[in-house]
This record gives sequence, structure tokens and C-alpha cells, in this order.
Amino acid sequence: SLKMASDSPESLMTLCTDYCLRNLEGTLCYLLDNETLRLHPDIFLPSEICDKLVNEYVELVKTDSIFEPHESFFTLFSDPRSTRLARIHLREHIVQDQDLEAIRKQDLIELYLTNCEKLTAKSLQTLVSFSHTLISLSLFGCCNIFYEEENPGGCEDDCLVNPTRQVLVKDFTFEGFSRLRILNLGRLIEGVNVETLLRPLASLAALDLSGIQLNDVGFLTQWKDSLVSLVLYNMDLSEEHIQVIAQLRKLRHLDISRDHLSSYYKFKLTRRVLNLFVENLVNLTSLDISGHTMLENCTIPSMDEKMGQTSTEPAKSSIAPFRGLKRPLQFLGLFETSLCRLTHIPAYKVSGDKNEEQVLNAIEAYTEHRPEITSRAINLLFDIARIERCSQLLRALQLVITALKCHKDDKNIQVTGSAALFYLTNSEYRMEQSVKLRRQVIQVVLNGMESYQEVTVQRNCCLTLCNFSIPEELEFQYRRVNELLLNILNQSRQDESIQRIAVHLCNALVCQVDNDHKEAVGKMGFVMTMLKLIQKKLADKTCDQVMEFSWSALWNITDETPDNCEMFLNYSGMKLFLECLKEFPEKQELHRNMLGLLGNVAEVKELRPQLMTSQFISVFSNLLESKADGIEVSYNACGVLSHIMFDGPEAWGICEPHREEVVKRMWAAIQSWDINSRRNINYRSFEPILRLLPQGISPVSQHWATWALYNLVSVYPDKYCPLLIKEGGIPLLKDMIKMASARQETKEMAR
Repeated sequence: SLKMASDSPESLMTLCTDYCLRNLEGTLCYLLDNETLRLHPDIFLPSEICDKLVNEYVELVKTDSIFEPHESFFTLFSDPRSTRLARIHLREHIVQDQDLEAIRKQDLIELYLTNCEKLTAKSLQTLVSFSHTLISLSLFGCCNIFYEEENPGGCEDDCLVNPTRQVLVKDFTFEGFSRLRILNLGRLIEGVNVETLLRPLASLAALDLSGIQLNDVGFLTQWKDSLVSLVLYNMDLSEEHIQVIAQLRKLRHLDISRDHLSSYYKFKLTRRVLNLFVENLVNLTSLDISGHTMLENCTIPSMDEKMGQTSTEPAKSSIAPFRGLKRPLQFLGLFETSLCRLTHIPAYKVSGDKNEEQVLNAIEAYTEHRPEITSRAINLLFDIARIERCSQLLRALQLVITALKCHKDDKNIQVTGSAALFYLTNSEYRMEQSVKLRRQVIQVVLNGMESYQEVTVQRNCCLTLCNFSIPEELEFQYRRVNELLLNILNQSRQDESIQRIAVHLCNALVCQVDNDHKEAVGKMGFVMTMLKLIQKKLADKTCDQVMEFSWSALWNITDETPDNCEMFLNYSGMKLFLECLKEFPEKQELHRNMLGLLGNVAEVKELRPQLMTSQFISVFSNLLESKADGIEVSYNACGVLSHIMFDGPEAWGICEPHREEVVKRMWAAIQSWDINSRRNINYRSFEPILRLLPQGISPVSQHWATWALYNLVSVYPDKYCPLLIKEGGIPLLKDMIKMASARQETKEMAR
């Protein structure tokens, strides 16, 4: 019943359901007294739509952290005259006693309650109201549903002394559930008498007693004419159990598998037991004996092993007892048994650990109810993806995504699953993946990062995100990714490797995105976070990738975003700039990043007065002579000064150095650069450069701007010629050529 991740486009039904659930107030409902959701009185919905609304709601609450659950959601389905429910699947803490109570008038046919730990014996009573229609019921992992609260003493004051005690309900049975055919009681708590509970059921077809220890299962024979599926996972078996099973001749599916790590089992499988099953259970199409130890050798060495041909014909079976099968099994569970490595296995689908196909079959078969097995199977898939090549990539990805969504709070699955995703999404497999599938990967990765502060999960998730084109592929979750990464970087104790990857991702996310994105991220505390990281690195006297990426990220996020530039200044950014220059005089990459950022700050007229100090101007002037990173540091220092000069002599509020002296040094610097320099810079807009052209107050600024444009359009014509034309640069250059105040060499270059 698990909803598999899919690669085909969503149906219109799914899209509408999703939209309605995210906008209940604007679509199906109105708010009563500002708090209770009520269905509009003219709405009538059939079960096809209501089932989907409920099931998708549960899915959204479970897997989408942004989705807000509604207290009164289930009350929308309280009246069968306007909303009909038939088949619903509820999971975990999302559902409480009052939710089931709200829908008690519905004629449910199928009700799956999986790991609903908040349900108590009140819900057992609610189940009775579905008894006349219910065909299929699962109470898997509902560990409190047979407990009721007993209030000793019964009076208010006493309750404070004696908190409520949980008492096991002994008298509930499935009396009156006349249509019930399919029942899952997996992981039922000890103390409930299963035989008494089930006795009233006339004709059970499928029964799951996973994880329940029963010494006597003789009562199962009362359904020997109707039972077609029996699951006894992790039940410690004995000879008596085997004799009972052999009498259930209608069985088509039998699962006696176990988790070989969970506890000590006395029972060992023998050739005789398998022979007994094959002889008596003639309708068997599916058998699971995973995790069992074979007491004796059941294998037949095969002549054509060396040929590498495999056969599913029972007559050729390498497992002796299965030679008696009339036809191959549809499914045979052999996970963590030695039998899965044999050549001829008479089944179309085998779960095991021999190869990719068997491992994927195991993940598929065990994900929903057996996370302990699934995590080991995903671990095997991780090795396959890492060492060999995955041949069923799409299926592997879908299975891992489904497992991660289903077991959001299972640490083992989150660790192995996130590691497998890293290998399954790398560039080698890129071509085979659709946008939809890659988005599903991003969603589960972000879920993992939200739910787990655990280092391994965080690292795996960050590494997996590096396999995507950033920012494009993460744009649809932009806020959320940034919040999560800043969260990681703001933790007081940090893992070095995670810090490095997270800063790299932050930098990539603010590169080449729209200004409103940058402003939003700035408001989340991005600037402050980066400056804190720089501060820490300075204190340790280390200039590593984290230091360089942090400055680079600040350079990107301040690009044409005045608010972020102002934040940089307000949080003592200039102090850190000077300290870094002094501490790391030889670090060229660092100098380039810092000056690129100051170029952005200098473009903002209102902030320029803050740069107008003797200390800063001297530092920028000295950097004009820097040969760091080709011309980049010198070029950026000159850019900063060009914007300051553009404000005119009256804005020069310092005595030292003199304005004319700095202008002279700027001319000298520009003349020393090679006009054909290849560049380490990326302009999205020429607007800040173009505004320096139509003015006569600072010819050197005009010259710097013209040089910049000339260099970019001649070295990268395909990229920058269209940009220059689009932003109206041509008329500005023509006008400048006519200006008397412009230098001759500037006009030459403009021409």
C-alpha cells in the first residue's frame, strides 16, 4: 500500500488534491470563529476524491515540513451525506483517537493504521462502528490501541498524586466484523489473547502476525478453507507451528522470514520442512524464508554453473526441495540466507544479497513494515552504486526515495539512504533522470537535514545537494535550502567537512540569482553568518576554503543588493576586511573576493561616505599596485575608487592621501593592465559601470569604466556585446566621445 515515488507526470487529480489541501480555506472550506475548518455547505464529494484527500493529507503532513496540519481536518469527513470515505491509510502520530471518532459514521471498506502510536482503546470502540462494512484492517505497530487509561480513585485531587495508569483491554474481540477478510496485527503488544480476539471472524483470507510470539497457533486451522496469505515474520517457530501451517492448504503466500540480528531463535529450517511446504501447499506462489539458517545442505551442485546460464524451471532448481514445485514461484524471499547465491532459483522475483536485482527486490518487499531489514538492503545498494554501475537506476532511486519518505525518523535508513542517494545522483547517472525525480530527491534530502542533526546524515545530504545544478535545480525550495544551510553554519560545534560543503553550497546559491532572492536570504541572517565564520577563522589564523568561500559568498550576495551591503558595514565587515589583509598578505584569491565585495558596497551612493576614511583610501590606493590574481585585485580596487571619485572633490573629506595623488595612481594602474586579460569575474549587468560614463567630474572613473567595457566585449564578445546593447551602452559611449572633458585615450577606446 506504500505510495511509490514515480517518474511520470502528476495526474490532474493529484495536482488538484495537492492544491486544495494546501489552500483548504480558499477552496473547500471556510473558517468558523477563526479557528474551526468547516466544509462549504454546497460541497458533495464521492469516495474517490475523499479517500485521496485524506491519504494525501497524511502523506503531506509526514513528508512536507512546510505543510501545516489542521486540528479539525478529519471533522470535514464526519457527514457521509456530503463526503464519502471508503479506503484510507493513516500513519504514525498524525492520527489520534478524536480523528477516527470524527469519521465513525463512514462506511469504511479498508482502514490501514500503521504505527499510529497515539491511538488508545477509545479507537477500538470506534472500530466497532465500521464493523459492518470493513473488509480490510491493519493495526500494524499501533502499540497503545489495546490500552485504556484507568483513573484510580476517580477524583480530581487524587489524579495529581496518581497519574493515569495504562490498563490492557482484555474483553475486545472482532465480534460483528462479519465482512472482515484481511487483517494485519503486526507488532501487537504482549498480553492480548490473539486466539480469542480472532475467533469470531468467519472467513479470514489474509492474516499478518509479524513480531508476535505465539506458542500455539492451532487456532489458525479454523480458516484452513479460506486463508490464502499468512505472515509470521519474527515469530519463533517450532515443529507444532510447521504442522499447523502444512494444513493451511489454500495458502498462496507464506512468510516465515526473520531478522537474523534481532534475537536468538531455536528454530532451524530443514530440507524436510521445505519438502512439507512444497507437497502440502500446492497453491503457493510466494514464499519468504529470509534470515533463516539452514540446518543441512539443501543444494544440488549444477552442471551448467560455469556457463553462467540461470533457469527458473523447478526441475533444474539448485535448491533440492523446490524441484517438487509444479511451476516457478512468483516471489521467493532469501534475503540474508546462503541460498540466494545459488545458480538456479525457481522464482521470477527473488529477494537476496547476491546482485542488484535481488537487493532492489528486498528493498521493495520490506520497506513498509521492516525498516530494520530495509536499511541493510539499502546499504548493499550503496556498495553496488559506489563500486559497480547501477543498471536499474530509475527503480533504485524510486525505492530509496520511498524508503526515506516512509521512515523519516529512522536513523539507520536516513544514514544509508542519504549515502546511497549521493552515488545515485552523481553526474554519471544525470542523463537518465527527469526533473520530477530529481526534485523528489531534493525534497527527501531536505527532510533528512531537518529531522537529523546527526553528522553523517547532514554530511551525506550536503554532499548529495552538490550533485545538482545550483542555483537552478534548487530554486523551487530556495528559502528552505538556505535556512537549513545557515542553520548548520550557525551551530556552535561544527564538523569541519560539513562546514566546508555548506559554505560552498551557500556561495553557489547566491551566485547568479535574482535580487529578491538575495534580499530574502540576507534577511535570514546570511551576512551575519558569513562574517561570524570569517571571525572564527581569523581567530584561528587560518585562511582555508571556508574563509575564501565566505568572502566569495558575501561578494555574491551584495551584488546590486544595497540592503546586504549595508548589513556588511553595520556588522563590522570593514574591520574584518582590514584584519584579513594584514593577517594574510599573500592570499591572492582572498584579496580578490574581498575587493569584489567592496566594489559592490562602493556602488551604493548612500554607503560611500562610510568608505571615506584615510585608512580605507590608503589601503585601496596601495592595492592598485597589487599583482594578485592577474589584474583582478588592482582592477577591483580601482573600481572602488572610481565610484568614490564620481562623488566629486567636495565629497573628499580627508586630508591624507590627496585626491589628485590617488587619481594619478589610478591612471598609472589602468595603463599597466593588459587589455586582452582573461577575467575571473562575471557581470550580470553593466548598469553600475555605465553610470560612470555620462559625467565630467572624474575623467579617471570614466576611463576605468570604458576600459572595463572594452576588455569584456573584446575578450568575451558572445556574452557581453548583447548585454552592452541591451542596457543602452552604445548611445552613452557615442555621447561620451563628443565630451570635451573626456581624455583622448578614453575616446579612442570608446570608439
